[in-house]
Amino acid sequence: MPYRFAHRMRCVPPSFLGKLFAVSTDPRIISFAGGLPSSSFIDVDGLADASRHVFEEEGKEALQYSTTDGYLPLREFISHRYRKRLGLDIPPGEIQIVNGSQQCLDLVAKIFLDRGDPVAMERPGYLGAIEAFSLYEPSFHDVAFGADGPDIEEFGRVIRKVRPKFFYGIPNSQNPSGQTYSYEKRKAVVEVLEGSDTVFYEDDAFGELFFDGRPRKPVKALAPGQCILSGSFSKIIAPGMRIGWICAPAEILSQFNCAKQAADLHSNFLCQKVLSRYLETCDLDGHVRRISAAYGQNCRLMCDLLDDMFPAGMAHTQPEGGMFLLATLPEGLDSMRVFEEGLKGGVAVLPGTPFYVSGGGESTIRLNFSSMDDERIKEGMGRLARVVRALV
Repeated sequence: MPYRFAHRMRCVPPSFLGKLFAVSTDPRIISFAGGLPSSSFIDVDGLADASRHVFEEEGKEALQYSTTDGYLPLREFISHRYRKRLGLDIPPGEIQIVNGSQQCLDLVAKIFLDRGDPVAMERPGYLGAIEAFSLYEPSFHDVAFGADGPDIEEFGRVIRKVRPKFFYGIPNSQNPSGQTYSYEKRKAVVEVLEGSDTVFYEDDAFGELFFDGRPRKPVKALAPGQCILSGSFSKIIAPGMRIGWICAPAEILSQFNCAKQAADLHSNFLCQKVLSRYLETCDLDGHVRRISAAYGQNCRLMCDLLDDMFPAGMAHTQPEGGMFLLATLPEGLDSMRVFEEGLKGGVAVLPGTPFYVSGGGESTIRLNFSSMDDERIKEGMGRLARVVRALV
């Protein structure tokens, strides 16, 4: 029968996310295409112990319905960590637990965007955000992203002339480029936003993962009333638990709470309690240092292999943290061709085109360095180098 789907479903770009997860489960393919953290850093024993404690001590409560805003001790932990790491005073009442920070993308768009409303983001920008926002049929306006953040002149033009409802950005270890806003760019962004009615949506999924261990001050610290800040435990604890959070001014959070309640009543309460118990006993700072050091080593290895094994004209970003880098292919080589031939050669990369809302990215590929060990990175990059050399 002819199904009468909503008009919005025709506005969603073709999704690469499903393909990426499928590729990631094929043992024949070394995948640099996904966004998986390393499974070796998931503390299965520690989480199992925390789970046993929750079931033994408070099982009935943990398996019952709960409040939409989330488990208070977990929100208190997040609040305390912001104060300890970044000097940010964000009370628990301004924090709400969500089903991974990906849910924030959907719900923020839901409460801000009507059909045709302007929304701005980085170019290139996170494809998961592009897909989430597209469902609400906005008009996209992108701003060039460079080595130290957005082009401020272009950013200013977009904010003044278009007046986007919000600007979505990833200041720390941006996805897909891996690059980080300088402090000067953060200040410049805030200066442009001052006096406007555009909200800055700051996605900080990778803020804990700087290779040098030094935290960077969020944009929200410079403009607390004009910023939404989201975070996630997926990259540092376990993505399968699907626990993230949003921090926002009370007026925004009230609207967000209504949208979330309508969507799912509340996030997984059992996982919130297990995670909260786990965080009481684990050395999170030490855990994060180990992850960041390993990812830094992986990133340096991948960058060295790109420099040593690939043909002239291949360039790449130099991430300070996170899980990704962006590589530029030799002139004339198309990223979709590399993707397709790479799969035949046993290696997966992510073409750059899904990261551009207004076209572009044909000459770039995103590479993930977090989910593989040294040997797999070396083997996978060898396969990719053979593919690229055969196509040049």
